[in-house]
Amino acid sequence: MSISAQVFTVHDKTVTGQMAEFHVTSVELSKTPLGERTRQELIRALQAEQGFAMRPIPMGHKGLLLHANGELDKGDEAYRRDLYQYGMAAKGGDRVMITDVVIAKDRIVFLLNGGPDHKHRFLRHVSVGGSSSDMPIVRDDPDPTGAKLTLVFDKFVPEMTGQDAMDLLHPMIQFAVKSPKEAYTDTLPPKLRDAILNHQVLVGMDHKMVYMALGQPQQKIREQQNGLMFEEWIYGEPPKETKFVRFSGDRVIQTEMAALGKKPVVRATDETDGYLNQQQGTSVQLGDRPEGDESDSKHPTLLAPGEKPAENKNSPQRVKLPPNIDKPREAPRDPEPVDQSQAGSTHPQ
Repeated sequence: MSISAQVFTVHDKTVTGQMAEFHVTSVELSKTPLGERTRQELIRALQAEQGFAMRPIPMGHKGLLLHANGELDKGDEAYRRDLYQYGMAAKGGDRVMITDVVIAKDRIVFLLNGGPDHKHRFLRHVSVGGSSSDMPIVRDDPDPTGAKLTLVFDKFVPEMTGQDAMDLLHPMIQFAVKSPKEAYTDTLPPKLRDAILNHQVLVGMDHKMVYMALGQPQQKIREQQNGLMFEEWIYGEPPKETKFVRFSGDRVIQTEMAALGKKPVVRATDETDGYLNQQQGTSVQLGDRPEGDESDSKHPTLLAPGEKPAENKNSPQRVKLPPNIDKPREAPRDPEPVDQSQAGSTHPQ
């Protein structure tokens, strides 16, 4: 199975980048409508079933609509807009669980990870009591972070097994028995997938990829060099072979392999075939405006109507951190004990 990388960059009103390849299914469907007995068996087979997201799944009340043996109801542009507007319930490779199944005439509604709505969606806005002490009918629960995925059929839901339903959901969720590493690497390009499975680190990987490839490092250090803050993960200890993986932000910018009696091998050029460049987003600075916005009328101002701001030759600067912020602070010291034998005492007169 070949799946392209999932790369997303947040812009003004959408999420851009590469999308995982969408494979349309070809599951043979029955021409007989779903019976009541099969309906109950189907719900039992799918309830609490776990799988892995094949591509990012957005939150939102309406959710995604997938046609059986067909495409998503929304095109890529609307799909990315939902990801930006509602956020992600699951990223590609994340584990998801079917927490509820609702079967209607021509569709099956799957709630994933609890669904996108509050348990009592409408009752949360109803309260009883006097004007001074209104009490809500139900207590407010935490904001949900799940998703809704609706599988739509032509005229009716046909007779099917739980496996048939899972096969139809394959473009969005894969229910095959896999480890989290296998599920995650299936969403990456072949070069990155093979490197992770072979426990290799490439310049341009992110923290999650390095963790999947090598696991938890023995040591982490944070330093500053030439004004650049970086984090270094260290695997192994001398005299054994030791790996140094240096991050700037969320990307590997250098790897070093050191072994006793051998010359260190240092790599500092992108090895992900452009994956690093595709991931880069926008650096936010003090005074930044949304893309394409050149007017001041949309921003709060203390100027009177028609008054023009004074010319300022100094362009907005980056936020400056306090000096020596990377140096550890000294721990507070306990006060010196007082010698009671020499300390004078006072008594009220």
